[in-house]
Amino acid sequence: MNQQQAKTTSLSMKTLLNEIDPIVEAEPHANPRMDRRTFLKITGAAGAGLILAFNMGSKVKAASSVSDAVLNAYIRITPEGGIYIYSKNPEIGQGIKTAMPMIVAEELDADWADVMVEQSPIDAARFGQQGAGGSRSIARNWNTMREAGAAARHMLVQAAADEWRVPVAECTTDKSFVVHGPTGRRAAYGALAETAASLPVPPTGSLTFKNRKNYTLIGARKGGVDNLAVVTGKPLFGIDQAVPGMLFAVYEKCPAVGGTVRNANLDEILALPGVKHAFVLDGNGNDMELMPGVAIVATSTWAAFQAKEQLRVEWDETDASKDSWNSLQQMAQTLKDQPGEKVLHETGDVEAAAAGAATSVEAFYTYHFAAHANLEPQNCTASYKDDAIELWVPTQSPTRGVTAVARLLGISEDAVTLHQTRVGGGFGRRLVNDYACEAAAISRAIKVPVKLTWTREDDMQHDFYRTGGFHAFAGGLDAGGKLTAWQDHVITFSNDGEKAVIAGVPRQPEHEFPAHLIENFRLSQSLLPLRTRCGLLRAPGSNTRAWAIQSFLHELSEAAGRDHLEFLLDVMGEPRWLPPQTPYGLNTGRAAAVIRLAAEKAGWGKALPDGRGLGLAFHFSHAGHFAEVAEVSVDEARQVTVHRVTVAADIGPIINMSGVENQVQGSVVDGLSVMAEQEITMEQGRIEQANFDTYSLLRMESAPMVDVHFIQSENPPTGAGEPALPPLAPAVCNAIFATTGHRVRTLPLSKEGFYI
Repeated sequence: MNQQQAKTTSLSMKTLLNEIDPIVEAEPHANPRMDRRTFLKITGAAGAGLILAFNMGSKVKAASSVSDAVLNAYIRITPEGGIYIYSKNPEIGQGIKTAMPMIVAEELDADWADVMVEQSPIDAARFGQQGAGGSRSIARNWNTMREAGAAARHMLVQAAADEWRVPVAECTTDKSFVVHGPTGRRAAYGALAETAASLPVPPTGSLTFKNRKNYTLIGARKGGVDNLAVVTGKPLFGIDQAVPGMLFAVYEKCPAVGGTVRNANLDEILALPGVKHAFVLDGNGNDMELMPGVAIVATSTWAAFQAKEQLRVEWDETDASKDSWNSLQQMAQTLKDQPGEKVLHETGDVEAAAAGAATSVEAFYTYHFAAHANLEPQNCTASYKDDAIELWVPTQSPTRGVTAVARLLGISEDAVTLHQTRVGGGFGRRLVNDYACEAAAISRAIKVPVKLTWTREDDMQHDFYRTGGFHAFAGGLDAGGKLTAWQDHVITFSNDGEKAVIAGVPRQPEHEFPAHLIENFRLSQSLLPLRTRCGLLRAPGSNTRAWAIQSFLHELSEAAGRDHLEFLLDVMGEPRWLPPQTPYGLNTGRAAAVIRLAAEKAGWGKALPDGRGLGLAFHFSHAGHFAEVAEVSVDEARQVTVHRVTVAADIGPIINMSGVENQVQGSVVDGLSVMAEQEITMEQGRIEQANFDTYSLLRMESAPMVDVHFIQSENPPTGAGEPALPPLAPAVCNAIFATTGHRVRTLPLSKEGFYI
């Protein structure tokens, strides 16, 4: 077990959106291939053994040592037989620190007991873009990780064959050994490492990969490499970090975005116990980096928190947000019966199809803003000295963090050293590095290392929220109950009157489900003004669109008098790839397969205990095909019990079965928590929820049983952390209808008097 534990090392919204585009949009470069020049072999000092490295770029300078090469080192084998594998992307609980090295180790044919995983340094020149979001880590790195392992295995085999003076073809590998078949001779990887390091790097085209039937690691259940360290309280997380001589900081910002500091009782704050500094920062005009506010620096976090409670700031709110959720809802009500201001995508003749429909259905769906509410509050430790800065930060986008801090401080990116810590929950919130920028600005102001820690109230009221929004649907069915017309008028928000805020509408509306499955289809939008900061929350966009679309599909199947399973399969039609027709796009055959599997495993059509109902929903997002069935009961007080959720998924071959099951189960619980009571509202630009007493998290006793089933197809592997969440809400709401006859058209459920 000890050898498998990680070795801890000290290591514009448009930009953010580009970082985690849906994988279908990024497919041409999602799995970059490497030519022979992208593999570099380097020999470390003092007998470090074999280090295999590669760079994502097309032009790499070959070199014989770390000091004179631009490279990405992923594998290091010591003479003693230790196999060190770098994991380059942030670990935010999604299991990537275990899964990515498993791919390398599989092709290397390493004994997992010999493997030690290290979090890589943050270095764009060596590792390219480093970040975690969009469930893209596996998809983007599948080929490169396989090639890294296969190339190292080839070099080790060649080294053994040369030493034994036998043909390479007579040599195989087995659990960190090279084996000569005819004689049975064996050589450990560690004994071969130095010789292997001197050999030519094999061309990528010459590499051979394991057949899936021979996998011993991929698809197995492996505990997380940090598990022991996490449960024994090792300092892995950002909030755990400490550096010599550091002080402790808090930062107060205007409750309404856009407000600035007019004056504050700084002298009173400076007189409080433990307080060393209190001063105003003007901000840099970028709400994603540094908003105006008041910094307090003290000898302990507690002293800083206590001082913050006594801080009195007069804010200038002349240009601050005046957003009101109540007003926005009223504005949406006036727009819902009108045509959308802009047609995003249209096919066929919607008016003619609607006029000729045997049955017409209309519905209006509303969903509230939501916060990320990650349990580790935003924090960063920063040390500014001699026009350079060192950061210890739990971030999902470390490469972007380096850029943002350098820009804020007016220094080069080379002067920013960022150590990636383990992240105590991200869900998209930590794609923005505002808290790192705040810590950096405070440390520069006082020239002392500081640890900035947000309070829960800071975190709740200065989030980048999942947008609320509205869908006005109209659908038409022919006499046979077949769906013939579809209209979706999305009412969402804009910061500039022209472009929807992040995740408000799909980035590729022409490919939005069910655009390619209905002959007469229209998707339109209307925009309402908004100043509130919005961002990406787990399964961005899909987490709300899936609920509205799949719930309305259920309304249509009920109006048609058809079984919902049959209706969904009919909508999917014949098996085929839908545009843009990539391996990471929607395939109706894969969709139908997971729908059937979820229904079968949940007992669809079978008798249920009295008072229970089933709800079925499907959604495709982040290259994942997921169907879910919720088994629900509702008592007379509208208390909802979700007894079981059955999940069926096709995300290609599973890397770590333990990790992916964990992700799916977590997605179900997370989705249930968000849909139950969580809502963010604002008046006069101020967020009205401040802590978990007004923003409830699901309790353990409300968690359902979650059954997870995978179709391990031959398609390229993708992630599970995001696409498992979207079908949950419509499955539960469809089950509530099956149980009570009440159609839920507002989330959270508490807005319609239901509670989980």
